[in-house]
Amino acid sequence: MLRKIDHIAIAVRSLPEACRIWADLLGLDRWTVEEIPDQRVRVAMLPVGDCRIELLEATAGDSPIAGFLSRKGEGFHHICFEVEDLAGELARLKTAGMRVVDSSPRTGAGGGRIAFLHPSSTAGVMVELSQAPVAVTPHTRSD
Repeated sequence: MLRKIDHIAIAVRSLPEACRIWADLLGLDRWTVEEIPDQRVRVAMLPVGDCRIELLEATAGDSPIAGFLSRKGEGFHHICFEVEDLAGELARLKTAGMRVVDSSPRTGAGGGRIAFLHPSSTAGVMVELSQAPVAVTPHTRSD
């Protein structure tokens, strides 16, 4: 069962610049930043209410985010829903005919387990499912 919106992800060319913009917009002075080497991405999570804005910056030219930026430019990338049982949700959605990008859960930002649904099954929107994200040490604004 989908529990809540966990985050809304935005692909960006410069994580420091995007963090400054979004921190100003949200009135923040702390957020988390981490690199996920196997996905070739750096991620900033900025809290807003019970949700977060996730900023994604490619760390390699062949990363999925680099490809997205070259095709579509900066902007909305995906919406993520928190789930209680990721493997169970994937099985349920596959049975319902949803096309999945990840047939089994993998590790995502904060050490949580994630899986993506293909936009062709969700009216053109990339959907991420996330289970039990782990807290990451906050980054303090330095500008």
